Amino acid sequence: MNSPTPDALLGPADVRELAGALGVRPTKQRGQNFVIDANTVRRIVRTAGVRDDDVVVEVGPGLGSLTLALLEAADRVVAVEIDDVLAGALPATIAARMPARADRFALVHSDAMHVDELPGPAPTALVANLPYNVAVPVLLHMLDTFPTIERTLVMVQAEVADRLAADPGSKVYGVPSVKANWYADVKRAGSIGRNVFWPAPNVDSGLVSLVRRAEPIKTTASKREVFAVVDAAFAQRRKTLRAALAGWAGSAAAAEVALVAAGVSPQARGESLTVEEFTRIAENKAENKEIAQP
Repeated sequence: MNSPTPDALLGPADVRELAGALGVRPTKQRGQNFVIDANTVRRIVRTAGVRDDDVVVEVGPGLGSLTLALLEAADRVVAVEIDDVLAGALPATIAARMPARADRFALVHSDAMHVDELPGPAPTALVANLPYNVAVPVLLHMLDTFPTIERTLVMVQAEVADRLAADPGSKVYGVPSVKANWYADVKRAGSIGRNVFWPAPNVDSGLVSLVRRAEPIKTTASKREVFAVVDAAFAQRRKTLRAALAGWAGSAAAAEVALVAAGVSPQARGESLTVEEFTRIAENKAENKEIAQP
């Protein structure tokens, strides 16, 4: 591997100079906060455990701060960028600051939610500073679309990080927690302060590590069927599952049949269930639509 030059990564002055030259002003609409600290992006790459044989996909590379750090460590980096100006400028930034690695970089100019294929070898890792307003749907879409992604490290709003990594019974355990756990073992992997961004956000950020399950959850239910149970359970999270799943099952009585068959108390609430328990409920959805209402 060719060693990058010592000043290859972007510092605060570099980020502002690039943004100024491009006429870029970070927008809240796209959740843009650019990392301006080289130590932070190297820490992210290190925490992600990026290896020299990894093909890393990055969503929302912006001006390229994290992209350059990933190129230092990985075999190949594929960046997905929706912004026209940023997408147009990034290849030139890579070529100028890390010319020996430029052929290891590819850009996909698209909305990540619409990406269903990537150029080159299949990705093995996802590392990204995800825009706060779309972090969870983008993360779930990428994990679902690219099953070869074994390891993921995302930087998201601290509150979102807590939700993704929450365990059953936690006050912040909810739909993101369960759906992320469908794909991977999820844990908090650190915190990021506000002063490493430009502009500085009004909230702290957190790192979340997701290691894909070695074996998918064994079930006769489809992912769509399991996620339908999860969505229904948390749509009315204060209600018991018997009541919350009534619409999903066809009636409260039918929901109770499915719950009992799955070994779950009808009086339980969604926030107490594991993803495996949600899966069993989906498997046992009552087929008898004639069950009478109590």
